[in-house]
Amino acid sequence: MDGDLILLQRWRDGDRRAGEDLCARHFEEIYRFFEHKLPGEADDLTQQTFLACVKARDQFRGQSTFRTYLYSIARNELYMRLRKMPKFQYVDLEVSSLDELVTSPSKQLGKQQELAQVRAALRQLPVEQQVLLEFHYWHDLDAGALAQMFEASPGAIRVRLLRARQALRHRLGTTPPPIGGDPLSAALSEPDGDPAGDPAGDPE
Repeated sequence: MDGDLILLQRWRDGDRRAGEDLCARHFEEIYRFFEHKLPGEADDLTQQTFLACVKARDQFRGQSTFRTYLYSIARNELYMRLRKMPKFQYVDLEVSSLDELVTSPSKQLGKQQELAQVRAALRQLPVEQQVLLEFHYWHDLDAGALAQMFEASPGAIRVRLLRARQALRHRLGTTPPPIGGDPLSAALSEPDGDPAGDPAGDPE
């Protein structure tokens, strides 16, 4: 059985330490997810995500990995926080970007200039496209996991990934060179495959 599921079952059975260990396993990547979007609120949003996980731990049915389930909670927390911004209550997150929603200056997210450019361009994409690309390339969620999270078919997810990569290239103006260790930058430097199979962008 998956280690996360073992810890989750022990947590459900009353083992508080197992719950703490489970949350600690995923803390850094959840924090990083928020830090790339709302740096000044990453601490609070991370805390809210794990609080929501505590409240909903008995609702997880094992239809996805626990990690995917946790990312779904994080995505919901991000969208709820954006919706609480008074003038953005009715913004379409499939169209609007974080640069449009957040007026504070963008935080320098990478020491390498090329990676900073990619991250800045990501912030100009619609939030849905940004989240989709980051989950896939920076958090290693495949099309099947993303399909569960976004309530779409794996094929539709591959098409969305293709379109999101194309939109990101357009924002960058030119295709950046591959950055060592960064799968998204590498994917931008490769030709797109058939969106039905998306061999260049899907690790399945």
